[in-house]
Amino acid sequence: MRRRRRVPPGRYTIGSVARRRNRSDWRTTYGSLAPYDSPRRGTPKPDKRAPVTLHRRQFAALILAIAGIAPEEALAQGRRPARRAPLPLVVLDAGHGGRDPGTIGTARRTREKIITLAATLELKRQLERGGRCRVAVTRSRDVFVSLGRRVDFARQRQAKLFVSLHADSAPGARGASVYTLNDRASDALSANLARRENDADRAGGLNIPPVSLEVARILISLVQAETRAGSDRMARLTVDSLGDAVPLLPNTHRQAGFAVLKAPDIPSVLVEMGFLSDARDEAALRRPDHRAKVAQALARGIHAFLAA
Repeated sequence: MRRRRRVPPGRYTIGSVARRRNRSDWRTTYGSLAPYDSPRRGTPKPDKRAPVTLHRRQFAALILAIAGIAPEEALAQGRRPARRAPLPLVVLDAGHGGRDPGTIGTARRTREKIITLAATLELKRQLERGGRCRVAVTRSRDVFVSLGRRVDFARQRQAKLFVSLHADSAPGARGASVYTLNDRASDALSANLARRENDADRAGGLNIPPVSLEVARILISLVQAETRAGSDRMARLTVDSLGDAVPLLPNTHRQAGFAVLKAPDIPSVLVEMGFLSDARDEAALRRPDHRAKVAQALARGIHAFLAA
């Protein structure tokens, strides 16, 4: 009677033995996979086609090689992580641009549109280096963009936050300040700044599901209340971060009806980095190192807002 040697657990054999009745082997173009059969006693020469015993890992590597798959690739496929949600999007808005120069500095004739663009691109660079959010800008060169298009730009991309950078003028004013939306201005300075900025005003509508008019009003009110609460929180964080870096205007967080802040579903702030009507602010804002300091402070505030 023919004797059969048992194969240790975890090992397989590859041979060219044809399928036999009651045998669990498989015929392939490369031979058959079958339980190990020891050569018959008395065989003068070992059969070159005799089965070869492989360890489990060797067997798996061979199958992967036949399939053309690298072991590392197979491992990655088996451990493929769940899809991560995209990073939140922050939209940066460089005030003015193109045919709209903004404020003209009193001492050096500095155009506001140049300062805001340079500061915006610096802030974008720092945020992208931090890797905690995606960043988009309403303009990356000296072009005119209407206020309505700036708002639509952020809403179409479902931005998490909207930050508009400016450097306006006001008699006797100096230092950075932060503004959020309110139909009633908190003071005369804020009202005058808002009137000067709002040369175009178009607020987009909310995407409200088909419900009754009364329910729609309630939904709009809730969304706008949440948006304004987010804007106020961002303003407080921005004031705190700017206060450690640059001079601040007294009563730094102010409110007015800036059209560029009227996205009803995106927390939005307008940052006056300084006033070009003040010779000291103008000189500081012309320096790249000062703009980098402002950008660092704004980036800290943005990161704190996104982390909450």
